Formats: sequence, C-alpha cells, structure tokens
Amino acid sequence: MSARSKARRRALDLLFEAEQRGVGPREAVAARREKTEQYIADYTVEIIEGVIARTEEIDEFLGTYSQGWTLDRMPAVDRIILRVGAWELLYNDDVPDGVAVSEAVELAKMLSTDESPAFINGLLGRLQQLKPTLLA
Repeated sequence: MSARSKARRRALDLLFEAEQRGVGPREAVAARREKTEQYIADYTVEIIEGVIARTEEIDEFLGTYSQGWTLDRMPAVDRIILRVGAWELLYNDDVPDGVAVSEAVELAKMLSTDESPAFINGLLGRLQQLKPTLLA
C-alpha cells in the first residue's frame, strides 16, 4: 500500500471516528496525537482539512447526483469515502481523477458492503464527468 493510500485510509478512519463520537475532525486528530504515538502523515491532515473546508459543496454535489440516496441514508463509511474521493477528484490537482476514483473504490471494497464499490464508482464517475461544469 502506497504512502498516499495509507494517508487516505487514516483520514477516513479519523473522519469516521469524529462523526461517530460527535466531535470535530480536528479534535479527533488532536486526540489521536495525544493518546497514541501513531504517526499522522501530512497528506492525512491535508485531506481532512480539505474535506472540512469543502464539506458543504461536496455534500451538495453528492446529494444532487446520488440517485435515490440522500446523504443521511448512506452508510457513514460510504459517505466519508465519497467525501474524501470527491475532495481529491474536485479540489486536489495533485491527484489524477482516475486515481481519486479508484482509490475510493478500493477503500469501499475493504471497508463497506458488497454494493458500495459500484455505488461509489458510479457517483464519483458522474462527478468526474461533470467536473468542468461543477467547478465553473
């Protein structure tokens, strides 16, 4: 697993933990740093900060283009994978679009239901197609 893949996974873990505990993502990062000696890569923090900064826009895009699913109905892990994937796809020019989508799909294969990889691939693929108009 590449360093960036590990950073994505750690960002997902921290965002999920924050949501489940009802705390802010920055609090979850601070708590992890205080209570463990676990290394948190710079890219992990960049993902978390990017998702925090763009959550409203990302959620609007996800809600608009996820056919038949509201964000509230999605499994929490899928919602967070989609946020991370959408942030990388739409707002991080260092990550090729195809990599952002495929990394999100891989996370879904590891951590979610059998149906989730196809759902995540379809929704992020749609955002990839619409990217020029979404960011115009």
